[in-house]
Amino acid sequence: MMKKIFIFLALIVLVCSGCGKKKDALFTSDLSTIIKRDKLIVGVKTDTYPFGYKDKNGRYLGYDPALGRLIAKGLLGDEKKIQFVPVTSSDRIMKLYSGDVDMLIATMTITPKRKDLIMFSKPYHVAGQAILVKKGSLIRNIQDLNEKKVIIVFGSTSEKSIRLAVPGVNIIGCKTYPAALQLLKSGKADAIVSDDTILLGMALRDKSVELLPKRYSKEPYGVALRKGPESEDLLTAINNVIDIETHNGHLKKIKASYGIK
Repeated sequence: MMKKIFIFLALIVLVCSGCGKKKDALFTSDLSTIIKRDKLIVGVKTDTYPFGYKDKNGRYLGYDPALGRLIAKGLLGDEKKIQFVPVTSSDRIMKLYSGDVDMLIATMTITPKRKDLIMFSKPYHVAGQAILVKKGSLIRNIQDLNEKKVIIVFGSTSEKSIRLAVPGVNIIGCKTYPAALQLLKSGKADAIVSDDTILLGMALRDKSVELLPKRYSKEPYGVALRKGPESEDLLTAINNVIDIETHNGHLKKIKASYGIK
């Protein structure tokens, strides 16, 4: 599925890049569109506590929505001038290129392959691939996953990482993280491999599972934008906000409030 999406988006990029100089003068920057609209539209996840989730009143909470509000304040002077759109790992790129959202702040790892299709901000967090198992499991490290059933969530970077590290692994794909957790708890799989920050949220909320301590990669998260000259001013503005909020300590405080290290 993701291969088809990347091929489709690659065709979009090629078509756009071939439009020629006549078109260059006609595009409207995404930043200008946002300022004129006076509202920022951001794609966030709702199933990745503590990065993106909803409370019982339907409010968007977590580190990613908090960063979105800081960006809205930086661009429009008011953190309330923001609309959140729920996305998943498998549909977030499509929602970005369909114009449903201005940007994605959705635990999206910056990778060379994705950079061919998407513009990324500087990293706002660095996660690591980790393993979640049921308590009492004999699995204690990545080598123990050989010939085991391991869950990955479609659209994440986990599948490539685990196949390279453990060629004999049996991969089970899920669309969402709650579905992955239920599959693990039901005994139909032996482990989940994903970013540590996402798995930590599961472990904090459900004491029947545990997050193993070792990390197997570095996964820098970035704000994702459509690739093209229309996004350049917006990218500069977002990077400025990330710089400011990093230096004044706001991002560190937000992370600490959600138990993110």
